[in-house]
Amino acid sequence: MNASTDDEHDVENGKFVRSNRGVKLSNQALLSGIAYCLSSCGMILVNKFVLSSYNFNAGISLMLYQNFISVVIVATLSLLGLVSTEPLTWKLIKVWLPVNVIFVGMLVTSMFSLKYINVAMVTVLKNVTNVITALGEMYLFNKQHDNRVWTALFLMIISAVTGGITDLSFNATGYAWQTLNCFLTASYSLTLRRVMDTAKQVTKSGDLNEFSMVLLNNTLSMPLGIFLILVFNEVDYLLTTPLLRLPSFWMVMTLSGFLGLGISFSSMWFLHQTGATTYRQAVKSTIYAICSLVGSLNKIPLSVAGILLFHVPTSLQNSASIFFGLLAGVFFARAKIRERSQS
Repeated sequence: MNASTDDEHDVENGKFVRSNRGVKLSNQALLSGIAYCLSSCGMILVNKFVLSSYNFNAGISLMLYQNFISVVIVATLSLLGLVSTEPLTWKLIKVWLPVNVIFVGMLVTSMFSLKYINVAMVTVLKNVTNVITALGEMYLFNKQHDNRVWTALFLMIISAVTGGITDLSFNATGYAWQTLNCFLTASYSLTLRRVMDTAKQVTKSGDLNEFSMVLLNNTLSMPLGIFLILVFNEVDYLLTTPLLRLPSFWMVMTLSGFLGLGISFSSMWFLHQTGATTYRQAVKSTIYAICSLVGSLNKIPLSVAGILLFHVPTSLQNSASIFFGLLAGVFFARAKIRERSQS
């Protein structure tokens, strides 16, 4: 075969052979992973700002507005013919609805926990999600983890416990919400990939691109969000709060909506890229490695920014616990990279 006309990538014996198409796909996976990390960090800081600095006591309404922004943007792009989306058929909705309920629960519990817990502790406590996910993979998919992974998970648990004990602004309600958020986040990650594959089988085109999934997820969240607003009686608060008359508040709220769209799109984009069957295992492992390390390392400046921006009272013991937990996250990422490369 002529090398000048083939130009395909391949991976043999652990070596990456250059390919124009493979480079393009790998770049997309890398960009999607980094985009998710950046948008996620920005979202945490902006949500904390809205809930704490503005003292906005309607977290579910904030979530609903963010999802509404995502629906409006994607629907507008679709109507203009700039992107393609699948029609929301009843078959597709039935397949996606269970994971959407978990999605809404994950967002709502994140809002409630951020209201009471500082950003640094939220990032450390989120490590517990990795523990739950690892256990879920083991029991649901018979996936075995090596000793390095379990060591990192144990360190994460230790850091979360010591961080909570030394937290000067400890709030039991916030910790309860964050614990529930960890379980829901792990459940979402364990079920999303399977639901994505099943959903493709009931679409008209046989595929489900990122924009379709963002539109589907956020559209289905609207009725459930409205129901939760009524259950938690946020309507009375919205009718009386003066914050809704501040243009600056709406600007920050809208910014959070764009960041929410960024998270939704980049997470679906990343799953699509790294889950594609056209990838060789070595290429997927390389992309996973880079994005995992970026995701772990960006928690460090996020935690520091959270402490400085919101004037969080801390102690040497608590700071040490937070830093220990962040390092445990980096160690976990490295352990997972090694585990994937050996599998």
